[in-house]
Amino acid sequence: MSDNQVVEFPGTEIDVQWDGRLCIHVGECGNAAGELFVGGREPWCIPDLCSKAQVREIIERCPSGALSYRDPDGGPEVAAAENTVTVAYNGPLYAQGELAIEGAPADMPGVRYRAALCRCGASANKPFCDNSHLKVGFEDFGAVGERGDPLTVLGGRLTVKTVPDGPLLVNGNVSIRAASGRLAWEGTATALCRCGASENKPFCDGSHKKAGFKST
Repeated sequence: MSDNQVVEFPGTEIDVQWDGRLCIHVGECGNAAGELFVGGREPWCIPDLCSKAQVREIIERCPSGALSYRDPDGGPEVAAAENTVTVAYNGPLYAQGELAIEGAPADMPGVRYRAALCRCGASANKPFCDNSHLKVGFEDFGAVGERGDPLTVLGGRLTVKTVPDGPLLVNGNVSIRAASGRLAWEGTATALCRCGASENKPFCDGSHKKAGFKST
């Protein structure tokens, strides 16, 4: 399938949508047990081969938001109770929760709940990751040194604003997890590096100015 198209997989009770603009081929779908996704099969996804509950659970594993579903009777996806940003080893920022990403097209429903955000500076699909970190040899192992302020409330709306030629401004209750899985930082507002040059990753330290980072 082309990575530039949206493909619909209709089912009797639930429909699945795959968005090639967002897919970075993590494989949570294809490696899931069962017959929902089978590589090399046409169609690749057959919703009727799993229960509706199984379809929803597997689709919600997709960390980039490339997979979403329409469930007429069961309602839309429910945002995770806690907003989290996980710093991937040599890879993107995985955001999950009640996400409001500035400029996200309305026809990308999955990124309301799950998104992979570029932090290497090279994606051609900013603010989303397109696996360019693999091509440019981006290296950061995902350690987080700062601690922030402990949250008293979890969840709620998490806004992600893209500063032109600058960082991602994140506002709302959010927990940041290191690549090791450790809960590293908590707070309600931060600026996250997306140029790849910060010496204090995943946080912005102004290096985008020296690096001449361009967000378009």
